[in-house]
Amino acid sequence: MTQNNAASTNVRTRFLICSDTHRIDSLPGLIPSKQHADVAIHCRDLTTQSQLHEYKASIRLLQAINAPLKLVIAGNHDFTMDIPEFHKKVAEASLERELVEQAYGCDGDARRLFEGTGITFLDEGVHSFHLQNGALLTVYASPYTPSLGDWGFQYHPDKGHDFIIDDGSGTNVDVVMTHGPPKGILDYTHSGERAGSADLFRALARARPRMHCFGHIHEGWGARLITWRDRPTAVPSHLTDIDNGQSCTIAKLSDIKHGARQSLSGDAARMKCFATSHCSGDEHPLNWGSQTLFVNAAIEGTPQSMVNQKENLSMQLPWAVDLELRSSRGAGETSEK
Repeated sequence: MTQNNAASTNVRTRFLICSDTHRIDSLPGLIPSKQHADVAIHCRDLTTQSQLHEYKASIRLLQAINAPLKLVIAGNHDFTMDIPEFHKKVAEASLERELVEQAYGCDGDARRLFEGTGITFLDEGVHSFHLQNGALLTVYASPYTPSLGDWGFQYHPDKGHDFIIDDGSGTNVDVVMTHGPPKGILDYTHSGERAGSADLFRALARARPRMHCFGHIHEGWGARLITWRDRPTAVPSHLTDIDNGQSCTIAKLSDIKHGARQSLSGDAARMKCFATSHCSGDEHPLNWGSQTLFVNAAIEGTPQSMVNQKENLSMQLPWAVDLELRSSRGAGETSEK
């Protein structure tokens, strides 16, 4: 993969990232509406029970964010958007059609709520956007996670899933946006087990995007700048393909416990979120092609902190991330593909 890291052709771009808000309709004091980001990303679980009123609350949350581009995907709790799974749940519950439609709507109703809201709902695949700041952003999105129960957009771990981040077309993906983590990165559960996807990790190790953002595993909140080994192995894994000596942890859940904050310059310094910057001249500038920033941005807190199992956390912090993207100059007029 050939990447162009020339600083003169890059555009500094701010991302505001969150996930797993589970029907919260506002984040009071966390994301002041006057603070600006170039791109807002929600890695889903907008809802808890996938009911229409929950989607409406989440839309209000996203509309309050000051960003010209807002991207969302589905999550396992948003099961009404997984039509076969929705039908299965309704059949198993033997609910009356009228009751189902009142709470959940008909097929496609949840998706249609996003029309005309200024929020872009992404299906699985690669999408490209020309940003207002002059940057070109290419995103791979996928809602699929390994099965942890009877929910939407899940696959059996033994059967796997094809995350086609690099389709061989030469399109370089900047940001991967999934609901769940890859295996081995910010995916520890309270039981001490890893819940990430091995299939997703293998795809990421081969594509090597600038950033991968996700949620799903709430106790895995944090960010880590990964340095890849020179070449991916035949079957990439977190044990063989990460150069841990050249990687660094940006933040982990214990940082919330101690009230720690990182800040960017200007208005991001006043945003009550965890902020990190990996542009030219920063302490840890991201070297695209050999490094990837991983961000677990789960907002809803966990019943037990990984640091102190007696401490309850009701809400975790969103992320503000500054990265450099390619300039869109000369890249055509298409806003999405």
